[in-house]
Amino acid sequence: MKRFNRLLIIAIIFAVFYYFWHDDRIVQQGTRQETPPPTQVQPPPTGAPTPAKPAPAETVTDRMLPPWPPAAAGDAAVVLDDMLTRKNFVLVLDGSGSMARQGCSGNRSKHEVAREAVIDWATQVPENAGLGLVVFDRNGFSTRLPLGIANRDQFKQEVEKVVPDNKTPLTMALDTAYKMLTEQAKRQLGYGDYTVVIVTDGAADDINSLAQSVNMVLTQSPVMIHTIGFCIEADHSLNSAGRTTYVAANNPAELRKGLQEVLAEAENFDIDGFK
Repeated sequence: MKRFNRLLIIAIIFAVFYYFWHDDRIVQQGTRQETPPPTQVQPPPTGAPTPAKPAPAETVTDRMLPPWPPAAAGDAAVVLDDMLTRKNFVLVLDGSGSMARQGCSGNRSKHEVAREAVIDWATQVPENAGLGLVVFDRNGFSTRLPLGIANRDQFKQEVEKVVPDNKTPLTMALDTAYKMLTEQAKRQLGYGDYTVVIVTDGAADDINSLAQSVNMVLTQSPVMIHTIGFCIEADHSLNSAGRTTYVAANNPAELRKGLQEVLAEAENFDIDGFK
């Protein structure tokens, strides 16, 4: 009898243990979350174009001009200007054959009107500003007056010598003026203002090369290009909206006003730059 009781007690204990063990497994299975199978990336169909990668965002460095003036061998020997913030202007005067004609100038030739306006403008350029002259006319293309100060009388004399004739090599003139300003910039360590002023009555001999030169000047330097188109339409290679300054002058008064704006812009640029 005692043996039977012991067996009964053992059976009861086993039954209780099995009950709780089995119940716990049921709870665990009921709360277990099955992990979904991994998503398979379908390859693009054969022949489908590969999606383009987004272009990298433009940084401030990308928008900055390259160092100007560019360094070159021998720069160590450059004598610095005694006024590093000097303003500098190189005037390109069109003396091509078309300037000898009348048009937008009353009974006088366009050359006569432009000559007087340019000489008068030079007297108003600040005395401490650099001034140079590039001309193309009957005597060919050349730098008639190097960039310098205290040279206004010489400037007037050189302008009065201009005899209109030949073609319109505006690209060569712009490139020469740019080189003159670049050399001066080395003497000023890049400080100061630099402006090419162009007075012309016609399109360049090579429109494409002029457009390339304009783009080079504007993307490689802070040099400003100010053009007065005398008796021509505003559709000109030198008229790059938002990048260059272009004034269409249809009479002598507008020509003079366009030249005056050169000095006004230089003054405003100087003031705004130090606010």
